[in-house]
Order: sequence, then structure tokens, then C-alpha cells
Amino acid sequence: MKFLVFLGTVRDSTPPRPARLGERVAKACIECLNEQYSEHEFELIDALDYPNEQLFKPHFAYAQGKAPSMLNTLADKIKAADGYVIISPEYNHSMSPALSDLLNHFGSSLFSYKPSAIVTYSAGQWGGLRAAISMRTFLSELGCLPVSAMIHVPKAQEVFNDDGSVQTGQEQSSWFNYFHRTFSQMVWWAKATKEHSQNVDPHQMLKSFKTDPSQRNAP
Repeated sequence: MKFLVFLGTVRDSTPPRPARLGERVAKACIECLNEQYSEHEFELIDALDYPNEQLFKPHFAYAQGKAPSMLNTLADKIKAADGYVIISPEYNHSMSPALSDLLNHFGSSLFSYKPSAIVTYSAGQWGGLRAAISMRTFLSELGCLPVSAMIHVPKAQEVFNDDGSVQTGQEQSSWFNYFHRTFSQMVWWAKATKEHSQNVDPHQMLKSFKTDPSQRNAP
């Protein structure tokens, strides 16, 4: 199976050290995933590689074949993926605006009927927990329902090195065992949804909302 790992920060530095904390967490997650699920493929999608345009225009608002190639490529990857790992810092008790901006470029039909895993981090003691709560609602609306277990990394600058390895005094096995609880749920659900989708096309169960909001309303 194929999974996308979204890193939702565009800050090019993070105090108290120059390297982004999110990069360290993302590298650690991918190393853990590759170690425990080597039969699957995991690709990092870094929000820093997708600069904000002056005027927001989502991928689905473009005429067929007219969207920027970068958005087309990412849309294809999202559609083909079997699940998503969503990594975010916490800003004002909420998820990264860079992450929500990137994900909002794509319709829920690309994400839906697949699982997601929430990973948050911070330089402080809470590990982005409050951002994770808001991410549950956001990801549920996209249709990629988050699994029940979540990953939170407090004081990430004291846990991981720039390359994602653990710092002296930390145990990689302990952190990876902690990560595994969440990732194992995601992989299990991804396999279940993939196999069932091959028998029952979920996109054929409901009529599409195409012309008027009343198509979604109760009688």
C-alpha cells in the first residue's frame, strides 16, 4: 500500500535550534514506518514545497487540465494513496494554517474512505495535543477518518536530532513502540478499506453534490 506523510509547517527555522522541529518528527515517523512496515511505501509531502499563491484557488476550481502541474501531481498522489499521516505543530491551540491551506486545495473525494493518523509536536510540554483535537474534526470532514490513537511529541527539540534519530538519553525503541500503536491502527484500517473498496465502490453509494446545496439537505 501507499501512504502520504504530510508535514504541515513552512517555518524555515524553529527556536531554540535552527532546524525545523517538524522535519525531525517527520523523519522519525518515516523511519519507524519503514522499519515496521517495509512492505508498504511512505512518501513525505512537505508543505514548504508548496508556496502559497496570492489568491487562493483550490485544485478542483480549475477547469479540467488547467490546474498547475504541481497541484495535479499531488492530487493524483492523494487519490492513489491508501492512508495519510498528518504531522502538525500547534499554533494558538490549533493546527498549522500552512497545513490546512495545503489540504484545503483538494476535494474530500480524493481523501475519503481512507484512514489517517494524527501526529503533533511542540517545543513545550503538551506536544501539540490541543491542535490534534481540532484536527480530528478537520480530517473527518475530508473523509479520511483519523484512528483513535494519536502521537504527541512534547519538547521535540530534546527528543530528536536533525536527522530524526533520538538524542542521547532517549530510547528509540520506546518512541517507536509508542508510534506503533497509532501506525498499526492506520495500516489495519487502510488494508480493510482498500480490500472492501475493491468489492464495493464507496463513491457509487451516494449521489454527488454537484449543483445546489439542497442536494445535501434533509427533506
